[in-house]
Amino acid sequence: MKKLLILIALIFFNQNLFSQEGYIPSDENIKAREWFEDARFGLFIHWGVYSVLGDGEWVMNNQNISIEEYEKLPSFFNPVYFDAEEWVLMAKDAGMKYITITSRHHDGFSMFDSKASDYNIVKKTPYGKDVLKMLAEACKKHDLKLFFYYSQLDWYRDDYFPRGRTGNGINGRGEGNWDDYINFMKSQLTELLTNYGEIGGIWFDGEWDQFKWDGKRFGEPMADFKLGEVYSLIHELQPQALIGSNHHLAPNPGEDFQMFEKDLPGRSTKSFATKAEDIGNLPLEVCETINGSWGFNLKDRKHKSKKDLIQYLVKAAGYDSNLLLNVGPMPNGRIQKEHIKSLKEVGEWVNDYGKTIYGTRRGPIDPTDEIASTQIDNTVYIHLLNNYKKTYFIENFHPKIKDLKYFDSNQKVSYEKTKSGLIINVDQDKLDPIDTILVLNIK
Repeated sequence: MKKLLILIALIFFNQNLFSQEGYIPSDENIKAREWFEDARFGLFIHWGVYSVLGDGEWVMNNQNISIEEYEKLPSFFNPVYFDAEEWVLMAKDAGMKYITITSRHHDGFSMFDSKASDYNIVKKTPYGKDVLKMLAEACKKHDLKLFFYYSQLDWYRDDYFPRGRTGNGINGRGEGNWDDYINFMKSQLTELLTNYGEIGGIWFDGEWDQFKWDGKRFGEPMADFKLGEVYSLIHELQPQALIGSNHHLAPNPGEDFQMFEKDLPGRSTKSFATKAEDIGNLPLEVCETINGSWGFNLKDRKHKSKKDLIQYLVKAAGYDSNLLLNVGPMPNGRIQKEHIKSLKEVGEWVNDYGKTIYGTRRGPIDPTDEIASTQIDNTVYIHLLNNYKKTYFIENFHPKIKDLKYFDSNQKVSYEKTKSGLIINVDQDKLDPIDTILVLNIK
């Protein structure tokens, strides 16, 4: 019966290849989604010729650098210290299960050998090598999945026309044909999905550029990104590949996971944040920076502490979400020493406490800044994130308790069940400065 249902689903899926309105994920895609939810932790990499200026990935827009001026940057981009295996092992040692890297950002420069555009790292830089190819090989060798970030927005090409809300101060842009731009994207996506082996998925960004914006909410679209055609192409070439889009809205048909930028799902603390009512039933991922910037920024001193990073990973899991933690490599191909140090520290924690994160789902306790919970079967991991608070009251907690113990010592924890909830009393000497973990077994 199960095989029959899968067959019917696949037939229906194939009938809808060119219209993702009726999208039904393949069996391979469903398995990939399950893997993604179990993974919980990934490395985000924002890297491009913009790193030469050391002012973040939006420097072209923020400084209104003309096309003629910006085209000089690739000649200065020579990452001779880039070591794909070193990057992959750094991510793996940090406890990360996948890497998402910018294949093309808003500046229009491709970080791979593309036949669809000569404006790429192989043809326009003295380095002349395909960094994505090397990274794909290293990821395969060390069993990490590789996702490609791909910008739908382009500040460089003439055929990105009509213009969106950004990049309008950049001189030297002509007026091209939108359909040509869509075909260009399809060509590049075909390259990414055929030349780099099996990939984890495509991470889209930039659709928001073509939405009207009133300062609070996105309005009507100003251009059609032909998502049905584009998503169908991806699912046809690699059915297991997961599609996500950083559009800050409810998921579109054809998308396989939902992401949140610098904001935990439903918290809506940013003006562009996805509203709680727009959260779908797909696997979730929140992306955050290790400092304050996505791309390399020479003046960025907002480096997050070990505690900040670990607690954000824990909170993300408590919201049933992955954490995609970003670094912005330098133009020479190296990652900043302080970032390497931080990832090593997170990895040491994950090595000890990863079982409370990997493979878990959101627990029965609603997450706050002070507490989070994750769960596998009948085991609930309670993460206490306040290192001085000894008593916690969990309102409306009614599951029957088998036992409650400290994760580190397996000693019993004092608690009281009441009609209104659960009271937990933690010993002062058991409080951890980062995360006090309790193991709650329920009947």
